[in-house]
Amino acid sequence: MPRRHDPERRQRIIDAAIRVVGRQGIAGLSHRAVAAEADVPLGSTTYHFATLDELLVAALRQANEGFAKVVAEHPALSDPGADLPAELARVLGEWLGGDRTGVELEYELYLAALRRPALRPVAAEWCEGVGALLAARTDPVTARALVAVLDGICLQVLLTDSAYDEGYAREVLARVLG
Repeated sequence: MPRRHDPERRQRIIDAAIRVVGRQGIAGLSHRAVAAEADVPLGSTTYHFATLDELLVAALRQANEGFAKVVAEHPALSDPGADLPAELARVLGEWLGGDRTGVELEYELYLAALRRPALRPVAAEWCEGVGALLAARTDPVTARALVAVLDGICLQVLLTDSAYDEGYAREVLARVLG
């Protein structure tokens, strides 16, 4: 039987992995669960991703695009005359105020790097990418501190299930910027 040409299969597998992790957490991720979710043969998942870590790396790379894309596309963040702490606090509020499932998924994949060393370079890429965007408005050290503060605020909001306080975020970011 001739092989079916399916150029989108790899991407469907990544999307399926993200949905599986979103519903069941990383503990629920398996090649079998992803194959069923993507409606592909089990062998397709292992063909494209020999290990679950490879699949998680691809999923994390895709999930990481969320906040970095929001920051990159926000016009006020590249405007040297804009109030950077206020704009960052607003962008963070928009991100956290949207679909929390997506934000939680990004952080679950991001924090999985604590136990899965294969994910650490991808988590570092996210920090470096957002830091590079912010360094255009500050300096590299301050940009790195801003990324840490943004990360910390997000984690506190997600882990405590509390409302995002934009005023607090703006004040803390302003202090980091001095």
